[in-house]
Amino acid sequence: WRTKAWRRMCDGFEGGKWFATAKELKLFDLVLELANRSHCDPKTLTRVARDYLDKEPAFALGSSMAALRWLSEGWGYEVTSTDVVEVYDRAMDAAARLNNIDGVTDQIRQLVESNEQASAQFVRQALQGRMRVYR
Repeated sequence: WRTKAWRRMCDGFEGGKWFATAKELKLFDLVLELANRSHCDPKTLTRVARDYLDKEPAFALGSSMAALRWLSEGWGYEVTSTDVVEVYDRAMDAAARLNNIDGVTDQIRQLVESNEQASAQFVRQALQGRMRVYR
């Protein structure tokens, strides 16, 4: 019942209002579900990935993937290629801890190649040389 009540409460809220509370309560699956449903600042998700990399690598990976998704869809404020590379590196760090580098590389490739928006092209260009390193 708590999860349903939490979802109802969070519907309509912008990312930061529910994100910190859910994270503090260690509701990691719920945080990721909501982060994928409601726009979240990719830089916030990148910081979460960095901060939780060692203690919750699956959460770090989910946060990184959500950040990459939002970046490829054009969300974020004053995004640079450095921001894109940083979140990619956090995703790959988490993938290494979870022994899933190939799977995550494929997911990222599908994510950035499935969209022809200018923002997705920007993400692809930022990762162009980086993705080859993991192949």
